[in-house]
Amino acid sequence: MITRTGEVAVAQPGYARIAADLRQRITSGQYAPGARLPTLPDLCSEYEVSETTVRNALGLLRAEGLIESRARAGTRVRERPPVHRMAADRYRATPGKQSTAFTRDQGISWSEYRLDKRFERVEAGPELAVLFECDPGERLLARHFVFYDNDQPTQMSTSYVRWSDVGGTPVADPINEPWPGGTRAQLGTLGIRAVKVTESFTADMPSEDERSTLHIGSGVPVLRYTRRHIAADGRVVEVAHPIVRRGDTTIVDFEIELGDEL
Repeated sequence: MITRTGEVAVAQPGYARIAADLRQRITSGQYAPGARLPTLPDLCSEYEVSETTVRNALGLLRAEGLIESRARAGTRVRERPPVHRMAADRYRATPGKQSTAFTRDQGISWSEYRLDKRFERVEAGPELAVLFECDPGERLLARHFVFYDNDQPTQMSTSYVRWSDVGGTPVADPINEPWPGGTRAQLGTLGIRAVKVTESFTADMPSEDERSTLHIGSGVPVLRYTRRHIAADGRVVEVAHPIVRRGDTTIVDFEIELGDEL
């Protein structure tokens, strides 16, 4: 088929058209979160297509994280986590309060916060050496975290600190996690005053590990970012690389102060 502009219009596959229609019903609220979709035979009858076509359509929606199928429970609209805003001032600690940047991002209390953790000693490879502004081979402590909001895995990260700073201290013991005040408070107990945080963001589709850990579909994008804590003397004292969150429910807010030189 030739359009008025002379372009060739490619016919959309049947399964894609069905997926688009069901997607619209889900996003419009016709099928609410938790609602059960029509059965496979009913969908075949409604769209007058084969089971294979319907299965392919449902596969698209499943990859996007819109639906989930369970044995004996049918196919249901997946519960969608609420959108969370990551504020520009989230690393500013509140003295005497049990909180971290993550709990402030999520708007949850300390009792609603859970953390899986695994620590290991590693050496800085070329990429980490650049981020730490150190020589390759420097000894680091790698801290692998999965963050939970009321038992829902919401964020995962690997945070690196210099072994020369934390070796033999409570910071190197995973039993002390989660630590009220987060990384900045930890460093403070070692006499290290972090005065600056830098972050760089990218977006991509999830790896198999990220999809499995965060319980998301393969079609749900993730937000990956690298964070660095920098001490008063200019030394990089912590690198989180990467921090990963589902991208469709995360909003990052920035606040930029502009001078009056114009």
